[in-house]
Amino acid sequence: MMANQSSSVLDFAQSPTNYAVSHARVSTQRPLSAVSWGHSLMSLRAEPAHLVVLDYGIGNLRSAYNALQRVGARVSAWQEPGTLKGVDGVVLPGVGSFGPCADALSESRLVETARQAISSGIAFLGICVGFQLLYEASQENPTSSGLGIFAGTVASLPRGVKHPQMQWNRVENVGQSSPALLVGIDEEPWVYFVHSYAPPIGEETVSVCTYGGPIAAMAERDNVFGTQFHPEKSGEIGLAILSNFVARAKGEF
Repeated sequence: MMANQSSSVLDFAQSPTNYAVSHARVSTQRPLSAVSWGHSLMSLRAEPAHLVVLDYGIGNLRSAYNALQRVGARVSAWQEPGTLKGVDGVVLPGVGSFGPCADALSESRLVETARQAISSGIAFLGICVGFQLLYEASQENPTSSGLGIFAGTVASLPRGVKHPQMQWNRVENVGQSSPALLVGIDEEPWVYFVHSYAPPIGEETVSVCTYGGPIAAMAERDNVFGTQFHPEKSGEIGLAILSNFVARAKGEF
């Protein structure tokens, strides 16, 4: 948590996101014919969407913040507990382990802020461990509790594969319809994963990757979304996914 900060909203310098892998790396893996959709949509909007990134002292806050700015959103970092007003969407980042993230979120008193945002219908996106925190618990740290938005316990990746999964991997849809965050994006896009644990595959799961078996990669239910991968580190595909979230937050599809 940042010290000596009286305001609940922090504005970072608008510097470009430093992605883990270049645009060229992504384009060699998958055609990018559809990923400009989100950018075009954002450029036509008169009023940018207002998103907040929950700042609970842990997480890929700056990279998520910068990536959201790049797709045209007005972004703030939120530290203080309370009801969010005038906000279109909320992002919960997370890196490292489930327990420290869950405990830090609880200590920051942002748990109820997150739950109120979800119950009020504000678009909500959990990224990596932030996605895992949407579940009830994790085998990684059994004494720590998640938000319990989705049922189930986060579990270790299968045996026989390297832990963590630290690589680009394809995601494929589960079910008949395309996930909301993948609208306009080519099928089975390549995205970047860094994780040793993953949520269970349930009714909310909309896409999976293959890593020693099917692994939950994305979930959505009503206004709640989650990605086990890092869209902010997934090049142009990741930006298109974030553009879709911003557009969904504004109720544009």
